[in-house]
Amino acid sequence: MLQFRIQPDSEIPSSTQLFNQIRFAIASRQYPPGYKLPSTRALAMQTGLHRNTISKVYRQLEDEGFVESLAGSGIYVRAQGHEGGSRLQSPVFRQHPEAYKTVQYALDDLLSQGCSLNQVQGIFLAEIDWRLRCSARVLVAVPATDIGAGELMIDELEESLQIPVQLVVMEELAAVLNQTSSATVVTSRYFIGEVEALAAPRTVRVIPLDIYDYAKEVDVVKSMPQDSCIGITSLSPGILRATEVILHGLRGDQLLVMTAQPKDNYKLKAIVKRAQVVFCTDPSSFRAAQAAVNDALEDIIRPPKLIRCENYIGTKSINLLKRELGLG
Repeated sequence: MLQFRIQPDSEIPSSTQLFNQIRFAIASRQYPPGYKLPSTRALAMQTGLHRNTISKVYRQLEDEGFVESLAGSGIYVRAQGHEGGSRLQSPVFRQHPEAYKTVQYALDDLLSQGCSLNQVQGIFLAEIDWRLRCSARVLVAVPATDIGAGELMIDELEESLQIPVQLVVMEELAAVLNQTSSATVVTSRYFIGEVEALAAPRTVRVIPLDIYDYAKEVDVVKSMPQDSCIGITSLSPGILRATEVILHGLRGDQLLVMTAQPKDNYKLKAIVKRAQVVFCTDPSSFRAAQAAVNDALEDIIRPPKLIRCENYIGTKSINLLKRELGLG
């Protein structure tokens, strides 16, 4: 079981700390769909929080679409987007919903075995036709407040898929979907609840992307001496906020954490002068950190170690998306 840590003297409310840590576990697939969350009693013993506080966090997770409560059983990570089922597009399928489910499960099983959509087209023509039409237009949806996360996803998806991908802010997604008859909308699990709500009335497919689990980076953090300084640079302000919470959960006040976006030269200069290690989540942030180090070399006795994180999107998630889009 993952170990969650709460900093009682932090400015961040305890419930927010726990909520962000559980949400990270879900988004990074450490808690996969169907995973049963710890009981409030078990989590209270681990974190020192009151069970009512944990229940409040679980309700918030359920309200935002991350988990679902099964009476008498517990709280489970909810399947999201395409994991939970596609839209019933054909009138035949609407008349026979159980038959549609059978076709869908069988198709997903074939895809997981490595079959392409073309190989099974003759068997599941109606479903495949819809998927291919949706695949003709791929949209990445993120909140306007975290447009950097969308830029990260666009860069990685276009490089991996070798097709154009359009970035749409959540606030404009409904209007964009009103102008298309079919599309595939992808987003991080962090934002999946709002995207599903906007896409639900429309003939589009929603696919959640798992983020990279940062296991290697976490190991580095765990091994750093007390009172070390860690720098985090990222295009995404959401990643920076989440990282601060996660690192506080791992090491509490033992480490100083400094964050910056690549465009914030003042903060970057402060980080490279103070930090022993700087984690960069994307190429732009890595280049900006390198430039900041070069500019400050005369003022630095020992330059920080720059670590370029592998990806924002998990490799398995990329491979699954390729198969869903008929690209592999």
